[in-house]
Amino acid sequence: MSERFDCDNCKESLYGRKYIQAEDNPYCIPCYDSLFANTCDECKELIGHDSRELFYEDRHYHEHCFRCFRCDRSLADEPFTSQDDALLCNDCYCNEFSSKCVACDKTVMPGTRKLEYAGSTWHEGCFICNSCQQPIGSKSFIPDKDDHYCVPCYENKFAPRCTRCKQALAKGGVTYRDEPWHKECFVCTSCKVQLAGQHFTSRDDSPYCIKCFGNLYAKKCEACKKPITGFGGGKYISFEDRQWHQPCFTCSRCSVSLVGAGFFPEQDEILCRNCNSSL
Repeated sequence: MSERFDCDNCKESLYGRKYIQAEDNPYCIPCYDSLFANTCDECKELIGHDSRELFYEDRHYHEHCFRCFRCDRSLADEPFTSQDDALLCNDCYCNEFSSKCVACDKTVMPGTRKLEYAGSTWHEGCFICNSCQQPIGSKSFIPDKDDHYCVPCYENKFAPRCTRCKQALAKGGVTYRDEPWHKECFVCTSCKVQLAGQHFTSRDDSPYCIKCFGNLYAKKCEACKKPITGFGGGKYISFEDRQWHQPCFTCSRCSVSLVGAGFFPEQDEILCRNCNSSL
């Protein structure tokens, strides 16, 4: 008498029948499917031993049930995304959840390089300078209403130009006689020292530092021979064709201050009342 070979579950003979070994025990096909097969998350039916089974995040599907929630295309061999437990193909996901490029009106696919500014999105290659039409990429740019410019194009098109070097002023600068200058270009006509941030004056529309203007054009104090510029609140005394700094306007003999007092000219000298009386 031959040894029995039965299904471990229903105990029916497996001689001449297909069976599957599971957990070291033989099972007929119906018993195996009922005991071990997973249930499809979509159609809720068992996924038989002879069906291709797909699974995603602990969910199991028949191959023909693993489809896009929107367009119903098979996802068996396609990239996909899960959104609120619904499976979506890449195209449907992008159309519904991805932003669109404001330049070409095409979807900005996940993972592609993009640029976002002021609530709008561009493909990296679509964000171009309105003037030279070259992609701006990660470089600096300047917006002007609805247009965007790379810095060189913006400066060439809109920025004021320095009166001296004629190059664009990107930022800062000095205004003199309603004309723009680079700080480094606004210099004393004589010594070329920069004048930005310091006192200066002009002659014949040309700017001069105080020192150069005094040396070149200011009248000299009769006493100390230094220029009388009148800058910095300095007062001076003028008599006939001679000038003095106020502190220098003193008696030529006794050095008493003559500011606000009577004085007497004596050839090249000026004298106080007492010194004049002693002559």
